[in-house]
Amino acid sequence: MPEAASEELKEKVLEYLGTISKAKNREVAKAIGVEKKEVDKAINELANEDKIEFLYLGTSYVTLKGKAEG
Repeated sequence: MPEAASEELKEKVLEYLGTISKAKNREVAKAIGVEKKEVDKAINELANEDKIEFLYLGTSYVTLKGKAEG
């Protein structure tokens, strides 16, 4: 079983996320000076604990044809 992220690391992630509206995992890792794979683990654990949520903003949108034109 993989080792869990430390509580200290999760606190750092939460603290950083509290200062911004959103960030990618690599941005969090760079900001707090930790390897991305460790941040990925911490972020997944925090999401499972319902403390943070994932936002999927880089996706296609659908609308009724003609609606966007006018």
